[in-house]
Amino acid sequence: MVYIKEKPKTRNIYTIVGKNIQKFRKQKGLTGEDLAELCNLSYGYIKNLESSKVHATISIETLKLIADKLEIKLGDFFEE
Repeated sequence: MVYIKEKPKTRNIYTIVGKNIQKFRKQKGLTGEDLAELCNLSYGYIKNLESSKVHATISIETLKLIADKLEIKLGDFFEE
């Protein structure tokens, strides 16, 4: 008999980071446009980061910039 071990379901890191950007942005009472302006990024880029359908690449430098503007630690983006 062969047993197939199922992989545990894990969320993609881009999804985790994107949802956390959105969560912390909303906690600050900011719109996507507000955050984009604060970070000197395009709204489309912020929208793509927050979307679970689009896995936009993001540099650590840009992620740190967003974290600073949201007044959170960089590591907060990675918590599930």
